Amino acid sequence: MSERDFDQLRRAMVSNQLRTNKVTDAAVLAAFGAVARENFVAEDQGGLAYRDTIVSLGEGRGLNPPIATGRLLDAAAPQPDERALVVGAGTGYVAALLASMGCSVTALEQSAMLAARARSSLAGVTGVTLVEGLLTEGWLAGAPYDLVYVDGGVEQLPEPLVAQVAEGGRLVGALVERGVSRLIMGRRTGGTFAYKAFADVETAPLPGFAPAPAFTF
Repeated sequence: MSERDFDQLRRAMVSNQLRTNKVTDAAVLAAFGAVARENFVAEDQGGLAYRDTIVSLGEGRGLNPPIATGRLLDAAAPQPDERALVVGAGTGYVAALLASMGCSVTALEQSAMLAARARSSLAGVTGVTLVEGLLTEGWLAGAPYDLVYVDGGVEQLPEPLVAQVAEGGRLVGALVERGVSRLIMGRRTGGTFAYKAFADVETAPLPGFAPAPAFTF
């Protein structure tokens, strides 16, 4: 496909998938229109990049559908100069979107293969620091964060991630309950963190977040 073809697909994604599905934040829409999503999938998957579907990235990981990413960013309402942590950076797409909105981004990935792809995809993107480590531990060295973005469906929110949300900061992601992926937005206020679900949207699973098995006699 040509660059012009991808430009047309990108505009169609914004107008037909995002604007019609409650993504209204002007900065979020502008970021989606500016960042070339095809650069964050394998070369032979370029035609899938703008479909309303999960795109496989390998090792059991996937790039979330545009609507999931759009709804989460719209709820988070990122602001310029905010410190953001992307948990499960994958190939770097969400990190690039946040950087284009003026955020200072720490992109955390534990897969060496995906981290290598992210370094390539993010080449030339300013405002992103790619780090490698356990996703469930977050990245304490850069904490606290105004925004923690968990990029995939998880079964629980580990305490280290919640603890790295700054006072007044937000955490967005998807909690999977009985096979249903629910987008959530949480906030730390007065030292207390609370979240609520706001939409049921398919997301790519993020491995490693299963609750510890309960002890039984």
